[in-house]
Amino acid sequence: MGRPHTVPRHAKGRTRTGDPRPRADTDLGAAGKLGLPQSTALVVGNIVGTGIFLLPASLAAIGTISFPVMAGTTLGAIALALVFGKLGARIPTSGGPYAYARNAFGEFMGFWSAWSFWLTAWGGNAGIAVAWVGYVNHFLHWDSTAGKTAIGLVGVWIPVLINLTGVRNIGLFQTVTTVLKFVPLIFVAIVGLFFVRSENFGPFNATGGSAWSAVALALGLILFIYSGMESVTIVAERVKDPARNVGRASVSGVLACGILYILATVAVFGTVPHGELARSTAPFADSLNNMFGGTWAGHAMAVCAIISGIGALNGWTMLVAEMPMAAARDGLFPAAFARLSRRGAPVTGILVGAVLTTLMLVFAYLSENTFNTILLFASFTTAIPYFFSAAAQLFWLVTGGRAVSRARMAKDLTVAVVALVFSFAIVYASGEQAVMLGILAMLVGVPVFIWAKARRGEYGSRDQQPALPAGPGG
Repeated sequence: MGRPHTVPRHAKGRTRTGDPRPRADTDLGAAGKLGLPQSTALVVGNIVGTGIFLLPASLAAIGTISFPVMAGTTLGAIALALVFGKLGARIPTSGGPYAYARNAFGEFMGFWSAWSFWLTAWGGNAGIAVAWVGYVNHFLHWDSTAGKTAIGLVGVWIPVLINLTGVRNIGLFQTVTTVLKFVPLIFVAIVGLFFVRSENFGPFNATGGSAWSAVALALGLILFIYSGMESVTIVAERVKDPARNVGRASVSGVLACGILYILATVAVFGTVPHGELARSTAPFADSLNNMFGGTWAGHAMAVCAIISGIGALNGWTMLVAEMPMAAARDGLFPAAFARLSRRGAPVTGILVGAVLTTLMLVFAYLSENTFNTILLFASFTTAIPYFFSAAAQLFWLVTGGRAVSRARMAKDLTVAVVALVFSFAIVYASGEQAVMLGILAMLVGVPVFIWAKARRGEYGSRDQQPALPAGPGG
């Protein structure tokens, strides 16, 4: 006999959406959810990691041509945040880019977005951890490979323990660390402008090559530091009033980071001589030292970077688990990823992500020359969910048939196209090697998708399933 395709064997007792247990909002209640301040802190905390503390030195080697590139990149990031806000209002459920791609283009594109983001989350966490180790070693000086690895493991697993205690503690920790790291950066960005000297800025194009090559190089560096802008969309069900607050938190967080990045970079460029800045390993500390004299600033900024890094690791540890949890609810990831603890923590996702981050961290220290490739790889895998989110918004705008004014439609279309181009630029700036490795990693996910479909006794589209013949014992 044929088996009805609407109720696969594994789905007995599930809700209509395929959840293995009640949704997070049912489990947690309003008191256990993230308000607008905590949601914005999650976005800011995940965007502002440790990269900003080294960015001015990297851009100094390129020249002041980096400033218009940073301004353009910020506009692209804001456009993408606006798209996330529109999509979050339309689909206020957890999963973010996964949910948007799945709703617009079907299960496979949804799965691929989830898989790509998952690669980004645990791989990027290893990158944050390595940068974090450098600032911790400002005080400890554990310079051996074993010492650095030990420090990195502490940085990876402390956020795991915090995440296992539930969303309320995650939100509190994220808010505190965001405030503590934002204040000194704002101080440099504002006070530093009063110490700027024009002769410090250096040449417009310091690379010696073409302007286009300099723009592409700056683009690759700047785009990565905006990774994390989608954070609140992925945990939408853990946010109070997600239809409203997802968009507000995304735009507010990206706008705050964009203004901070631009002002802080200009301030550092203008307070540290160009040649010194291009060689600096602690540009913000050098900036403060030049403003006020002494060496106390190096210690202060190292503490700031340590706080910033652990806050970013905490937020990304949450996202490592949340994206596969959303996909697992729909039967596209192993069911274990959807199970929540009493405190509402997706334990399997947190622990599996931490183990993979640990392995990537060890690999980074054993193969130091490949670490930059890992970061660019994470940049590429970030772009895939971004691209399909922007494409989903564009798809709904041109096929929705909504009765809206031409002016509003033109504005929404423009924002969606800018976000799409921004996402495409991330892929281009990642470089050939990172794109190749990224595509290979994406293809590895295809058998996982096939396995998930087979577990459900399905093939083809879930919406148009023919009855399948019963297998042995079916």
